[in-house]
Order: sequence, then structure tokens, then C-alpha cells
Amino acid sequence: MERTPGVVEKVAALLRALSTAESGTTTTALAAATSLPRATTHRLLESLAVEGLADRDTVTGRWFLGPETYVLGMAAATRYDLTNEARTSVRRLAKETGESAFFSVRRGDETVVLLREDGDFPIRSYVLYESARFPLGVVSAGLAILAHLPDREIEAILERADLTASWGPQHAAPLIRERLAATRRTGWSLNPGHVVEGSWGMAAAVFDKAGRPEWALTLTGVEQRFRAERQPVLGRLLLEEAHRLSRLS
Repeated sequence: MERTPGVVEKVAALLRALSTAESGTTTTALAAATSLPRATTHRLLESLAVEGLADRDTVTGRWFLGPETYVLGMAAATRYDLTNEARTSVRRLAKETGESAFFSVRRGDETVVLLREDGDFPIRSYVLYESARFPLGVVSAGLAILAHLPDREIEAILERADLTASWGPQHAAPLIRERLAATRRTGWSLNPGHVVEGSWGMAAAVFDKAGRPEWALTLTGVEQRFRAERQPVLGRLLLEEAHRLSRLS
């Protein structure tokens, strides 16, 4: 029997949806994104606004994360945040490769992009952007993190999500397992255009003090920039920066 989400789960879903809406979003769009009735969505948003966790533009009526989320984020940063240190790695990767570089964090069964830096190569991929969320196992960051989890945890995550429904048959569980095995062999993950054709990505996991993969560094670009002969070079750069951040976590 399917369990009905509780209030906390509904609020969490709304906050996550708001975090991806850089230009704000409407009540109707939030209701659709969270699979909540519009009346429930509106009621919860009004309550969040009272607490400063959501904010509504009085002119456009669009919703944004509220100022209290910034305060909470700053309070949590001392324990969970590697962003300041990662900024140096992201910039260095973008400069040395010419590609777009990213830093992502694991949040439950998803990865969330925290940082982006574009290199000087004029053709770029725009699949990733700051605040973008993807299920573990989809983009290269999610593959890199998933590959370094215990096998039992991997199987539980794959059972919880039907990735083929939203991301296509190339994300069937047996195919993901093959990519995870390849990631374990090389140390870095490869996404050969499985989200958007022609847009490739590579990533390496960053580990916390307990040895768990909690973040990832990513490089993305067009297919021609990620040919087989260049992948070991990009992989080595990713792993060097990932190891540096892991030591600092």
C-alpha cells in the first residue's frame, strides 16, 4: 500500500522545487512539480512565507526561496560545505581543459549542482547549471557518486527509482550497473550523451572523512572534446582535484 506523504515531506518537496527555480515560479508550476493539489501547495507556501522560508514577488506573484533559507544554509555550511575549497578546483579544471567544470553535492538520491565555471572553448553544453538536480545514476556526477557506494545501497537506490520513465531506456538498471563497473575500474565516470545527444560529461567523486562519496567534480562539453584518447587526460585531472578536496573534507 502506497504511503501518503506527510507534511514534512510535502514541505521538503516544495523547497527543493523552489531551489531549482532561479527566476521564480508559480503556484501552479510548483503544484505540478511536486504532485500536490494546488490548494495544498498554496497553503504550504503561505505558511513557509510567514517563516521566511519562501518569498513571493508582489508584482509577478512568482515564488522564490526565502531569506531564512540563506541563514540556515550558512549555519550548515561549516559542517557540510566544501564549496569555497571546491571553487578553486572548478576554476582550475575549466582553465586547464577549456571545458565547463562543476561541483555537485549528494542530497538523498539526487545530486545538486553548486558551482559552475566555463572554460575558453567556445562550444559548450548547457545540460548542467547551478541548482540543477538529477537522480543518482543519470549524469556523470551521479554515476561517480553511486559507483562508490556499497552494493546493497546501490541496489536499494535503483529499486526506488524508475529512471527509464523520465530519462529513457539507456537508463535501465542493467546498463547503469555496467557504467558503475566501468567507473570503478577507471576511477572516473563517463556520460556519453545519454541525457542530451552530443553532450558528454566525466566526473570523479569527492569523499568525506568517513570515506563516503558526498560530492563530485564534473567536466562537460561536446562529444568531439571527449574522444577516447583524451578521456584519460581529463580523468587524471578530475581525480587529482577530487583527491585534493577529499583530503580537505
